[in-house]
Amino acid sequence: MKDGFLRVAVATPNIKVADCKYNSEQIINLCKEASSNDCSLLVYPELSITGYTCGDLFLQSELVNQARVYLDTILKETSTLELVFVVGLPYEYSDKLYNVAAVCCKGSILGFVPKMYIPSYGEFYEARHFESFDDIDYVENDVPFGNILFESENNKDFVFGVEICEDLWVANAPSNEIAIAGAKIICNPSASNEVIGKSDYRRKLVSMQSAKLLCSYLYADAGLGESTQDLVFSGHSIIAENGTILSESKRYSTGLTFNDIDLKRLVHERKRITTFGNSSGVEFEKVLFDIKINNETKLVRTFPKKPFVPSNSDRLKERCEEILSMQATALATRIKHIGCKNIILGLSGGLDSTLALIVCVRAYNILSMNLKDIIAVTMPGFGTTNHTKNNSIALTEAYGVTLKDISIVDSVSQHFKDISHESSVHDVAYENSQARERTQILMDLANKHNGIVVGTGDLSELALGWATYNGDHMSMYGVNCSVPKTLVRFIVSFEAENVATSNPKLSQVLHSVVDTPVSPELLPPTESGDISQKTEDLVGPYDLHDFFLYYFVRFGYEPSKIYRIACLTFADEFDCKTIYQWLETFICRFFAQQFKRSCLPDGPKIGTVSLSPRGDWRMPSDASCKLWLDDLKSVEPK
Repeated sequence: MKDGFLRVAVATPNIKVADCKYNSEQIINLCKEASSNDCSLLVYPELSITGYTCGDLFLQSELVNQARVYLDTILKETSTLELVFVVGLPYEYSDKLYNVAAVCCKGSILGFVPKMYIPSYGEFYEARHFESFDDIDYVENDVPFGNILFESENNKDFVFGVEICEDLWVANAPSNEIAIAGAKIICNPSASNEVIGKSDYRRKLVSMQSAKLLCSYLYADAGLGESTQDLVFSGHSIIAENGTILSESKRYSTGLTFNDIDLKRLVHERKRITTFGNSSGVEFEKVLFDIKINNETKLVRTFPKKPFVPSNSDRLKERCEEILSMQATALATRIKHIGCKNIILGLSGGLDSTLALIVCVRAYNILSMNLKDIIAVTMPGFGTTNHTKNNSIALTEAYGVTLKDISIVDSVSQHFKDISHESSVHDVAYENSQARERTQILMDLANKHNGIVVGTGDLSELALGWATYNGDHMSMYGVNCSVPKTLVRFIVSFEAENVATSNPKLSQVLHSVVDTPVSPELLPPTESGDISQKTEDLVGPYDLHDFFLYYFVRFGYEPSKIYRIACLTFADEFDCKTIYQWLETFICRFFAQQFKRSCLPDGPKIGTVSLSPRGDWRMPSDASCKLWLDDLKSVEPK
């Protein structure tokens, strides 16, 4: 089970009602197909050997007996497969009939799990045929019956439990206790008929249960072949993980739905959220199984290139508006608390300072304050281009804020003389002197106007330490501190679209900012006046770094695992050597630059990834990165 990934599947066979022989053949064929695709765990629908819609035929001994006979046939025909699977059937024991899930592996029944909640309302009348679970512990041949956890002998994180259909829909679902007892996977053999709107509700229910329980949820739904005398079954099968639907079947179709669940990710989440699983009042028997898992399987799971950015356009607009509202509300609260009239902002004409200006304007609108009291300062230096300076001026005019234009060329040149530094030597001192001079100007203006300096640095820059210590690294309130660079660009674009009708000039300038290469502009421009210092040429593409940051901080992925999924995700953009190079850069810089994050100004947490030293990320500044680099070297491309 390499990197914690486990191939799982949910199945919707095309059945015939009450034809156990035919149904068992479909089940066997799908088991073989799943196994050939390196699947380790497979779930079938409720009562899949007989069909769910047998009605009073469930009271016929012949049907019940044949279901058990054909379960044995299924066991025999799948005995050589490295696969655990869950299949449903009616099961009679001690003069009672139960709706059970049989958990099977290598020709043996690991256990029977009965349905806990038997619905008898609306279109459901299961209590006419089936009993609810009681305190039976073992049945035939000492097969466990009831509350069971199934655990792999060789992979301690591969632990699952079972609940059946209605069990999920009740207030206190059995899966609550199953997960608290240690199961990372919940299997649900189901027969959920369709009515208008139910598929969306089902989707939300499965997703939310997986989120609440920090688990993977495998929901296998009955479909074609079930009786349509009164109901329709669509075969809406779902694989969800921690609130995200990884895969779902096309409704009214049959077959297998695959994906790779990440058990290590679930373990990380349960360790991180310390309130999970404080107690469990239910005792579970643990049953072990042993199957071989192919560690060389190529993942079918996909990962978003921009994990901080919603892929759905409507959702993205909602996200951008929500972030701007959070940032503006946070800043407005700080301004109101201090009681200041002015805020000071360094405006470079780049993405980050433009976003900060948008937030400042929104905050002042919340407080009904005069936008002229926002003082935006452009401070051209040796590397400033006409393009970015003109954008800065145009932004202040379009928003109606106050502009101050203060050149730092003379003051920094004098500073070079004071410290005996040749201005022709374009080293770190040359660059950082400019950044610190700008910060000094902003701080002094804040004192002069009894205001505060609003910081512009973003989350990606904090992760990489791409800021001058006590220069642009410092402010009095950092509004962008939890917003990654890849998302900043979309938020500014969102604002441009928002004002396109009401303020087309502003919209045009914002689009120009979005199209400008990211640069600190600390080195002289090219002969043609263009930006010579492009950040992504120096530290790497922000698409990659934000991808690394998300999986490293949010889920604790090892570098080798990040490298593996990055190579799959960015195969059409970067070769593996390039990805390796920038991941190595990320690790080295992330550790080496912690000292800058240890003294960050206040700023609002926006997303689930934050590097504030007062909350989300507490790390010693002198920690070694050797373990992480060694792990990465284990997968170094040749």
